[in-house]
Parts: sequence; C-alpha cells; structure tokens
Amino acid sequence: MVDDEPYILAALQRLLRRDGYTLLASDDPHQALDILAGQRVDVILSDQRMPGMSGVEFLRRAKEIRPETMRIVLSGYTDLQFITDAINEGAIYKFLTKPWDDEQLREQIREAFHVKEIADENRRLSQALQTANLELQAHVAAQARQARQIETVLGTLQEVLQLVPWPIVGIDEAGLIALANAAADASLGSGEPLLGREAGEALPESLREWLKQPAAMAEQVRHDGRKYRVVYQPMGLHTGSRGTLLALLPCEMRP
Repeated sequence: MVDDEPYILAALQRLLRRDGYTLLASDDPHQALDILAGQRVDVILSDQRMPGMSGVEFLRRAKEIRPETMRIVLSGYTDLQFITDAINEGAIYKFLTKPWDDEQLREQIREAFHVKEIADENRRLSQALQTANLELQAHVAAQARQARQIETVLGTLQEVLQLVPWPIVGIDEAGLIALANAAADASLGSGEPLLGREAGEALPESLREWLKQPAAMAEQVRHDGRKYRVVYQPMGLHTGSRGTLLALLPCEMRP
C-alpha cells in the first residue's frame, strides 16, 4: 500500500489486516519501489495524487520491477485520461475511488488475489508445458540420432553380408525369406532374388529338410557340385529378431 497520507495508510491497514494479508505500507513511492525490488508482492494498492510521483507513474515503474503484480490505483481525483491510458497499457488492473466502501474494497482486493492466483497457475502450467516440450524435443532428437546410428550399422552389416562369399539366408517365423545375400541368390536361387519368397519352395530340395529341424549343423551336404556344412540356427538369442538363419559353409572334401 502506498499513500502519502499516514492516516489513510493506517485506515487501510486496519481494514485489510482482518483478511489475513501480509501488509507492506509506505508513504513514499520511491521507497515503495525499493521495497518492491527486494520483496515479492501480489497486489499493490496506490494513491494517485502523491508528491514527487503520481500513482499511475508509480504503478508503471512497479510493473517493470514486478510485472506479475496486480496493481490498483485508489484516488479521490478523477484524472480519467491518465488512468485510462494506464489501464490500456496494462499498468493498472483497476481504478477505485475515495472515499471507499469498506466491503467493496475488501471484495476488490480478494478478487485481485484470485485473478493473481489464476495468472500464477497459468504461468506455472505454461512453464511446465515449455519444459515438457523441450524434453520431448531432446528425446526426439536423441531417438533420431539413435535411428541414424542404427541405420548406419545396418547399412554396414548389409554391405558386409553381401560381401560374404557363402550363401546366407534369413527365414522369418512365417517361412518367408527375409534376408539373402548375393551368394545365396546366385547359388540357391539360380540367380533369382530369394527375398520375399517361400523358403520351402524357393530353396533347393537338398536343403528343405533342414527347415524341419529346430537347430542343426550338418557335417556335410552336397549342393551345386560342392560340399558344405549347413548351419541352421534360431535367431533372437541376444536380440529381438525372430526366425532362423541358414548358412552354407564350405568344407574340405573327405577322401
């Protein structure tokens, strides 16, 4: 509360103390600005006509220091142009006249605190939303980086797989060929791409019997005039992959 007349300040303190507010009073607007600089305040009630600084000017400066405060001017004078301009600028929340009605003034102060609580909650929610958005953006960026890393690794593995000179085929749980390197297409698919085909139909008959085995490694199997060891192993032991891997590893001919 700011008013250059001590008896007005005393009357306001007697009136508003009953509502349980913490009251700060000053008869000097310059001193009041110093108080604002070091003290959190929710509602400011200021006289309009004061020596050295008008109430409107005081509240403009108060807004710069504590923009979140609810600012009310209380005056027996009707400087309508100044007050209207200040209200339009957002420097003043309300203009109340002297002499005041005690109950009406108390109600206006309660309303100002209520509006302040709503504004504070909106700011809190806005800040929380902003923080959540920043966290989400960081999470999305991290996921994108991880996806790029995985894509790079998969690309490298795919290239390595294609360079392996032995046939390698991945078969999913539905029995479809989900992976096949160039050696597999050339040797097992007769030059035709194996990817997406039914393993039980696309693979040579000499290898189809291995599809019925849960997991196996043959000593020898003859295919395309060469002898291989057949490795047929389930996938997913250390990853989320499902299906089986079929590989033909060349072996030395036994006498």
